Amino acid sequence: MKNHQPIRISIVIPVYKGEFCLGKLIKEIEPLTGVQNTSEGSLFMVSEILLVHDCGPDNSDQTIEELISRYPFIKGVWLTRNYGQHAATLAGMASTNGDWVVTLDEDGQQDPCDIGNMLDVALNNSLQIVYARPTNIPPHGFIRNFFSSLAKKIALKLLGGEYQVGVFNSFRLINGEISRILASYCSNGIYLDIALFWIANRIGYCPVKLRNESRDSGYNCLMLINHFWRMILTAGTRPLRLITFSGIFSLFAAMGVLFYVLYSKLIAQTPVQGWASILIFISFFSGLIMVSLGLLAEYLALAVGIAMGKPLYMVSSQPTRRANFNMQ
Repeated sequence: MKNHQPIRISIVIPVYKGEFCLGKLIKEIEPLTGVQNTSEGSLFMVSEILLVHDCGPDNSDQTIEELISRYPFIKGVWLTRNYGQHAATLAGMASTNGDWVVTLDEDGQQDPCDIGNMLDVALNNSLQIVYARPTNIPPHGFIRNFFSSLAKKIALKLLGGEYQVGVFNSFRLINGEISRILASYCSNGIYLDIALFWIANRIGYCPVKLRNESRDSGYNCLMLINHFWRMILTAGTRPLRLITFSGIFSLFAAMGVLFYVLYSKLIAQTPVQGWASILIFISFFSGLIMVSLGLLAEYLALAVGIAMGKPLYMVSSQPTRRANFNMQ
């Protein structure tokens, strides 16, 4: 049975270099501020658009002020300096009041008309988060697309099963309650999508077609590397356990060499060179050091998780229902 009251959608747009492209995007969203029907017959409307000024190098602030004066459904969120896309997105999410929150880039690559389809995926499958899944190659160029895809695959392998749902995307539909609670938990340095996985596990995907950007990307190579590294550091202890596993491997290698040397010396009567004992001592004590460092890293990761605000639990005002299908 469909709800006769339209579902209210809040759109959060971090603005960094939106002086010339933001107006066009708002005009595309404007028709959605009236009551719409999704393809499955659910009523929805965009009740507000939050433009988060992330203090970019252009005159985006003036553009935002002009748009606020022209459109009653636009709100401005003014950051004191440039904090980055994820921090700006969280700041916008904290100020929303919609039933669902959509995060959208300013560059026009993502089509607002896909919001209805994403909402259908969420409602039909009892999901908490729906990511856009591009059906075409992102229009960034071969080199960037290749390394972006490689970085995501490496990250997902390192992060483990808890984060193996799929590839992250900045075009998201998030349950409004989850988005606002998450914004109150997260602290400095958090990777938004990892934090979303802290408190939600019913996550799905909606196929979308990406468009060409209306401006150059705000990310250079160094920023993308930093983006990738922050995701790894935020994810938890799994990458750190590589240190412990390397140490254990070194210990077993030392024991293997020791048994081989003893066998050669005592049974096979083979002369053993002096380097064998040095190799055994180096491998053994290096292994001990690496295991010790791995244990210390686990404690450090636990402390960092507390500092980042990872919640022990989250209480929802609605029943948490099982997803209708497995999104793995």
